[in-house]
Amino acid sequence: MSNIKVFENKQIRTLWNEQEEDWYFSVVDVIAALTDSDNPQVYWRVLKKRLKDEGNETVTNCNALKMAAKDGKNRLTDVVNTKDLLRLIQSIPSPKAEPFKMWLAQIGSERLDEIADPQKAIDRAVATYREKGYSEEWITQRMMTIKMRKELTAEWKERGINDEKDYAILTNEMTKAWSGMSVQEYKKFKGLKKENLRDNMTNIELVLNMLAEVTTTELSQKEKPETFKENKEVARRGGKFAGDTRKRYEKELGRKVLSKANANDKKLLDDKKEN
Repeated sequence: MSNIKVFENKQIRTLWNEQEEDWYFSVVDVIAALTDSDNPQVYWRVLKKRLKDEGNETVTNCNALKMAAKDGKNRLTDVVNTKDLLRLIQSIPSPKAEPFKMWLAQIGSERLDEIADPQKAIDRAVATYREKGYSEEWITQRMMTIKMRKELTAEWKERGINDEKDYAILTNEMTKAWSGMSVQEYKKFKGLKKENLRDNMTNIELVLNMLAEVTTTELSQKEKPETFKENKEVARRGGKFAGDTRKRYEKELGRKVLSKANANDKKLLDDKKEN
């Protein structure tokens, strides 16, 4: 999927990588927007050499993908993902880049504060949800899901699972078992890309997802699976328990649980109004 983002009237070509769930940005377009260089290609060539000499990983991680050029033809151009884009911006000496650098410094400072005092992370999350217009009921449910998720990942670590990719695989098994959709399918169903799926669930979706995680955690604590395959089966069973509950809920109330509502439909985040 391709897209064009606009920064101060300058177009920045982007590509969405559905598998990685991340955006890729044209480097020369970003440079053109932040530097007003007459020749962004040359600017990038010089900057790339300097970064490479410094051992900066941004150059190593830089890929070449085909994007639509001014003549309408698809041509190879250097691109970076979101993380490397932010690192690249820090290396650009330009007044237009300063607001981004200040923002990154602020984010870094806040993150260090949260590591020292985790309660600050919780307070900041609650404040952010309120600013976005979520109901107090929904925020309470969301805070509970965060707690349950931490308990589940702690249990997986206890079982020897530490890789984020493995967490994603197990989460996918669990999600598909209770919702009937993989995480990516669920996000596509709700019209999401990089956004957090749980931040776009209704109250009942949050409850059922939490039930899947709690059940998976307790099954794992009871059975102590030793292999990744065994952990996948436990995750699937935990999800199935919540899935069976979903089906009973739908039968009793005569309506579907899974909703296309997302954070852009704030009034729909209350499942009582949504159906």
